This record gives sequence, structure tokens and C-alpha cells, in this order.
Amino acid sequence: MALALHSPRLINFPFSHTTINAKADYSRQWSSATTRRRTTIRANADDKDKDKDKDRPAFNPFGFVTDNPSSRSSIQLPENPAEDGNVGQMLYRIEDKGKEYGSYIKSGKFRWFVRETGSAETRRGTIVFLHGAPTQSYSYRVVMSQMSDVGFRCIAPDWIGFGFSDKPQPGYGFDYTEKEFHEEFDRLLGVLNVKSPFFLVVQGFLVGSYGLTWALKNTSKISKLAILNSPLTVSAPIPGLFQQLRIPLYGEFTCQNAIMAERFIEAGSPYVLKLEKADVYRLPYLASGGPGFALLEAARKVNFRDILSQIAAGFASGRWDKPVLLVWGISDKYLPQSVAEEFQKGNPTTIKLTLIEGAGHMPQEDWPEKVVNSLRVFF
Repeated sequence: MALALHSPRLINFPFSHTTINAKADYSRQWSSATTRRRTTIRANADDKDKDKDKDRPAFNPFGFVTDNPSSRSSIQLPENPAEDGNVGQMLYRIEDKGKEYGSYIKSGKFRWFVRETGSAETRRGTIVFLHGAPTQSYSYRVVMSQMSDVGFRCIAPDWIGFGFSDKPQPGYGFDYTEKEFHEEFDRLLGVLNVKSPFFLVVQGFLVGSYGLTWALKNTSKISKLAILNSPLTVSAPIPGLFQQLRIPLYGEFTCQNAIMAERFIEAGSPYVLKLEKADVYRLPYLASGGPGFALLEAARKVNFRDILSQIAAGFASGRWDKPVLLVWGISDKYLPQSVAEEFQKGNPTTIKLTLIEGAGHMPQEDWPEKVVNSLRVFF
């Protein structure tokens, strides 16, 4: 509502000078008392604020990083930043980490980073390990090493857009859709000369789910399937990270968090990653903006509910008859144990559930020895 502005007017008061002076004296006294009272109240409030400030920690603009024990050296605050703690120094410190058993494989238009242990001539068979978002095949390194020790050939690629594999810009040959992930994975299996049927191990969200939908479309290529903590039913909750990525502008900011992967792992686990492990998970996100934007594109293209409906229906009784081992870390803070139990009830004769105490969302990282024991018996 607009306010009307009026010109000041001269008003004649019908009071005597004595009356006006008396009222002026009273007004000054009241004003003085009020001022003293306000001063006293403000002083008391200031004292209380000072007391609160004594208990309040000093503001730290990088607190979101340094409060995380595994990330305390990811951003450093030295007196001379040019000499220490900048991104270049961090990359130099960790650039050679995390590539155990790995090499670059050209498949079609893209380079995949693929970890491989064991011999291609083994009679025990080949196990292909698929990771979920926003992580990488590094999570399987211990499991792969131990499974190859007992005679298996083990292969674990970084999905396109993740880890150390190529991260093409959307619109230039790869748009991060389920169909394209499936097609490129098929090409890679051919290049690696993976003979069917083989054993498949899948874990995690988004690209992990694409590993399961690939299995549903290629049942003849799989001998046995092992599933580690993954969303398997329409009731499975979706972590906040993937919801944030789908928000315009906010998603662009979120995807460029260099410690996003390690924070995601720790938030779903009862443990904190050791620094040498956290270094590897953050390395791709420190090296360029590509991994973040690849994750952003994949998260915006996926229809989680549709994918989960496909998985729940596809592995139900009467539609899937290959042996399935469900290895579940019961301390998973993203996916409750009830998701695994509900999934097993859909096909109890085919799906065997093994619970792992002390493991969270990524049991292959939290407790690889227990995962190996389960896989050895199953395969």
C-alpha cells in the first residue's frame, strides 16, 4: 500500500509556555530514563553474548572438510598457500595411487580403466565386478586379489564417466543413458575376451543398478550372480546425494565437491576411510570437473523407480532361475536390511541371503575378507 506524503504544516498549540516547558522537562526525564534502561539491557545482553561466544567454536570456512577425519588433509590452510596445500600439490601427492592391477583398455570410441587379476586360462572361471555411483572399481581391489589367489580370473572396470575411465561430454558420443552404458559394456566384454557364461558381482546405486538390468537382458551370459548392497525394490530409499544432483543449479554445485565420493562412502558405513583410501576416491574429482558432470548427467537421466521396478519384477519367481547370492552389510545407512529380505521373498528358491555384521553400504570395502568367504563358497 502506497503511503501519502504531506507537506509539513504550522500548527498553533493552545497551551501556555509554562505548560509546554513542564511537558518538555518530563519528556527529557522520560527519555533519559529510557536511555539508561536500554543501555543497561544492552550491556546485560552483550555480557550474555560474550559468555555464549566463549563456548562457541571459532568459525572455520572449511569445517565441512576438516570435521571429517578422513579428509583433514584434502584442503590445507598453511601460511603460504602457494607452497603447500593447493590442488596441484594434492594431485602430485596422490596421482599415482589407486591403480593396482589396472590398465587402460580401448573399446570403441572410449578408454576404460580396467583392473584384472588372475589368468585368462583358468578353469575356475571369470568373475566380473561392477561398482556403483559415485565410486569406482578400486573398492574391489582386495576381493579381486584374494579371489584370484584361489584360481579365478577377476575383472573390474571403472564405468564410463567414473574413476579413471573416459568421461565424455554429454552430446558428444555418450549421453549417460542406461542403453548406452549397456552397449559400451557389451563392447568391453568383447575386447577383454570374456567368455560366457561368467560370474557377475554387482554393488551400489545408479550404474550398479544398470549392471543388474544388463543381467536381466543377458541371462545366457551369466552363470551365477552375486549382489552386494544395492537398491532392489521400489521401497528402497534413494540417498540425498542423487536427489540433490537433480535440482537445477544446486546439482551443478554439488557435483563439483572433490570429496563427494569418500563422504558418500563414509555416510553409508560404520567406519571412516583411512586417508590413503580416501585419496583414491577423491582423485578423479580433484583432477578435473569431468567426473562430477558425468555423475550429474547420469543422475538426471535415470528413472530410479522405473529401474527398481524392472529389477524387482525381473528377478522374481518364474522369471529368473540362475543362482543369486545376496551379500548384505547390515550396517548400511542407505539401504535397510528389509530391502534385502523383501527381495529374497520374491524368489526364495533361487536367492540366498548372507548377512555380514560390521559392514555397511560397501561390504567389499568395509570387510572384504567376509565377502571373499561368501563368494568362494557360492562360486
